[in-house]
Amino acid sequence: MELGINTFGDTVLNPQTGKTITHAERLQELVREIETADRAGLDIFSVGEHHRDDYAVSAPDVVLAAGAAVTKNIRLTSGVTVLSSDDPVRVYERFSTLDGISNGRAEIMAGRGSFIESFPLFGYDLNDYDTLFNEKLDLLLALQKGGKINWSGTHRPALENAEIFPKPVQDEIPIWIASGGTPQSAKRAAELGMPLVLAIIGGSPFQFARIADFYRQIGRAAGHDESKLKVATNSHGFIWDTDSEARDLFFPSISASMTKLGRERGWGQYSREAFDNMCDPDGALYVGSPETVARKIISLYEHMGIERFTLQTPVGTMPHNQVIRTIELFGGKVAPLVRDGVAKIKAERNK
Repeated sequence: MELGINTFGDTVLNPQTGKTITHAERLQELVREIETADRAGLDIFSVGEHHRDDYAVSAPDVVLAAGAAVTKNIRLTSGVTVLSSDDPVRVYERFSTLDGISNGRAEIMAGRGSFIESFPLFGYDLNDYDTLFNEKLDLLLALQKGGKINWSGTHRPALENAEIFPKPVQDEIPIWIASGGTPQSAKRAAELGMPLVLAIIGGSPFQFARIADFYRQIGRAAGHDESKLKVATNSHGFIWDTDSEARDLFFPSISASMTKLGRERGWGQYSREAFDNMCDPDGALYVGSPETVARKIISLYEHMGIERFTLQTPVGTMPHNQVIRTIELFGGKVAPLVRDGVAKIKAERNK
């Protein structure tokens, strides 16, 4: 069971200070967070890609490379790379470079992204939303195999006996498919035999067990080795000494961030009542004491059999010392409890 941190590098207004952190400040904080996660013994750190004022990261690979220089063990991945509006050749070159700097710790999480700003920014038509992703994923997977590439499509020039440099340290850089939980995304990942990441930010996470089962069923039917049909989840969360303290510290920032998005998407105000409901045992927020968060992750494993869980923190802007401490608590207290709990479940199932 791999455990890690996911972040978008949020730079929205801090409700506690009334100030907005600069992009430069947030980027520098992110490098310290990656270093802290590595020191805390976590397995993975993922950084999202956005092209908006309220997020500092438009180039995850650059941030991850800075983190690679100050870490030794933690794996480093985008979360996600918006593949539809990028060039797969440049993506693979950049992550091969990251793989070299990190000595073989790079991964790519490919997705469509939750915003559309990158499409007009890079000259793509939203009417091509589906074909862009499918075609570019096909090329990225061809590049992953290495060697000389012969490929043609409709959205970029063909490649003839092309070879990509630098070469990665790993034989193949792992590529995950990121999904909001649609059957179509799960089916695509399963038919390709690719690992799947599910973003669970609302409702009950246990509802996603059906998607995970569907994914594995399709993957087996397609003839893929079940050991390669991995499922990971990502959810918002925050860890502190007690449940009540964790909720009180996390609510202002996540409320400010989600209310801002709600104005764009028609969700309405993000209320404390809704927040508290999602912090409950069957809710999508992993907020509370180390024991509470560990129990929720173990329960998720029981229901879905996930191989990886990432905690998205912070959501919105929080004091950096609080973010650092929640990462330390995740690695130092939550991770041992989760690993012990998962090991016991596996032992029971193998009897």
